[in-house]
Amino acid sequence: MTKHILLVVTTADKMNEDHETGLWLSEFGEAYVEFAKLGYDITVASPKGGKAPIDDRSLEGEVPQEIIDTAKYLENTVKLEDIKDASAYDAIFLPGGHGTMFDLPDNTKLQELTRDMFEANKIVAAVCHGPAGLVGVKLSDGTPLVAGKTITTFTDDEERETTLDRFMPFLLETRLRELGANVIVKENWANHVQVDGNLITGQNPQSTESVAKEVVKMLQN
Repeated sequence: MTKHILLVVTTADKMNEDHETGLWLSEFGEAYVEFAKLGYDITVASPKGGKAPIDDRSLEGEVPQEIIDTAKYLENTVKLEDIKDASAYDAIFLPGGHGTMFDLPDNTKLQELTRDMFEANKIVAAVCHGPAGLVGVKLSDGTPLVAGKTITTFTDDEERETTLDRFMPFLLETRLRELGANVIVKENWANHVQVDGNLITGQNPQSTESVAKEVVKMLQN
């Protein structure tokens, strides 16, 4: 049976009037490539649907061509509201980019899909700023999904190093701790993954491939 992955990306393209943002391409592309080479069926969805914005800074330096080539899958994303049923998917994967901080935390459809998949023992995975999509998720008993879970995320120190912390609506590591998560972090830009049951999280862009590989490992078991 083919595995079905729901990849949810941001459609927020601005932090404020002067600073553009979006999706961090490698966090989407590395995961997409990992899943596609195994023949997984991949649905790319977003809050608004349509074209997902790519953060220009994620295109700086030497980006492998196979990652740049995945941008075509961001041209016409499915609107989250149009996804009727979480049961069609085996895993949900949330790549980051600063855009996620603005449109994922309060998206009720994403919260419902994530809750339903988590409670059905499907895989919930997020990397870097992707866990912004977890902050508003409550389980059926009303507790935050992340409460008591051992996770990682883009750290407050990493955020300060980017100098973009001043534009953020909140600091992600701090917010997750406030929600009761056991947040484990390593030094800035270290490849670092945490697995707690069916919840898989990665610290930063450097961790994307490792998170995707953990998803694959769990799906193959």
